[in-house]
Amino acid sequence: MSTMAITLENASRVYPGDVRALDGVTLRIEQGEWVALMGSSGSGKTTFLNLVDGLDRPTSGRVMVLGRDTTKFVTDEITTFRRENIGLVFQQFHLIPYLTALENVMLAQHYHSIVDKKQAEVALEAVQMTHRASHLPSQLSGGEQQRVCIARALINDPKIILADEPTGNLDEENEEKVIALFQALHQQGKTIVIATHDPLLGELAQRTVMLRHGLVVSEHRNDGV
Repeated sequence: MSTMAITLENASRVYPGDVRALDGVTLRIEQGEWVALMGSSGSGKTTFLNLVDGLDRPTSGRVMVLGRDTTKFVTDEITTFRRENIGLVFQQFHLIPYLTALENVMLAQHYHSIVDKKQAEVALEAVQMTHRASHLPSQLSGGEQQRVCIARALINDPKIILADEPTGNLDEENEEKVIALFQALHQQGKTIVIATHDPLLGELAQRTVMLRHGLVVSEHRNDGV
């Protein structure tokens, strides 16, 4: 019997003016599954991720993550739950400009109530960035910054990794490196949900979910993965 990592049950997110970012979405994602959310801008991909990670709440419906109904959490509970179970990777990196690559990863440790330089170095090694540990973000390429972001997301050994357009700002060479990291994380058994326009990421995922105007309009399973 499969164990679900993420379940949305008739989940909607409606903003003022009756803007339906998500409109009654029901979707189940198994533990260890790699799912690509695809669709044009405004289709609901980022909203989906934000409901899963608790940065936003559904207007109606239910969100279950690792068996917990996160819609019932108060703010402190969802913050702790996210910190312990979910790694976030963003398109815009969100690195602190005056901190080195290593310090940016260690800053994430601070939010997990740990300070372990060696552990942060291991996280950078996992993304092949040890040689750039002492560099500031301005001294790193876009691909290198994204790899630091992935190291930061991995520092709490999350069960679920959510990524929003992680290759959107990368050239082809760095895109390949970042995709290879996601493939390795999937092989380690992580549950991965990526919102992307990148057709290659869509093909590599086990399942592609197409969103349009807040609705799931199609799903495709790639059984070859």
